[in-house]
Amino acid sequence: MIRLTFYILITLLGIVNTYAQNDEYHKGMQKAFDLWQQEKTSEASNLFERIANAETENWIPSYYTAYMNTIYSFGEKDAAKHHAQLEKAQLYVDKAFGISENNPELMVLQALIHTAWIAFDGQTYGMTLSGKTTQLYQKALAIAPENPRVLLSYAEWNMGSARFFGKDITPYCKDVEKALQLFVTFKDETPFYPSWGKSRAKEVLASCNAK
Repeated sequence: MIRLTFYILITLLGIVNTYAQNDEYHKGMQKAFDLWQQEKTSEASNLFERIANAETENWIPSYYTAYMNTIYSFGEKDAAKHHAQLEKAQLYVDKAFGISENNPELMVLQALIHTAWIAFDGQTYGMTLSGKTTQLYQKALAIAPENPRVLLSYAEWNMGSARFFGKDITPYCKDVEKALQLFVTFKDETPFYPSWGKSRAKEVLASCNAK
């Protein structure tokens, strides 16, 4: 009886500790998002990074560390800063892939990292990364055809390629329209799961309709 009571106590303590850790995680992530919303991007990114380093079995904070460094690298003219951002993004997307290997959200993010390199210096990175980017989107689409970020990002990538080669982008506008519809139905119950893209889909679709 004493031994049984001991095991029950240990189990309860473990549950309490798990809830405490989860509560701390949720508070930290929410604070990072609040800082981001307040446009305190450096503070938000640093907090995501600290959480990612503490959460060794959760890909979400590593995702946001990589995502923030990626999106803010677009338009960055300073080569040293641009490269540092993308190198950190790559470090944390690799960390996330180590936790969640065949994850379409991470494939999209890796494709965006490649795109950021190409956008900075197409002559240097276009030949080596364009094919890899297409392959990532095709793999992500095969795994998650109903994921709106996969469909939207792949459509934008194809639009960019079409414009570069002087081709019509109209076929890909239908994919953007479908992605916008999928944003209404796509749900994931994982806390802080990526949800971006709906407003971007509206912008891209508007540009399609303005042609």
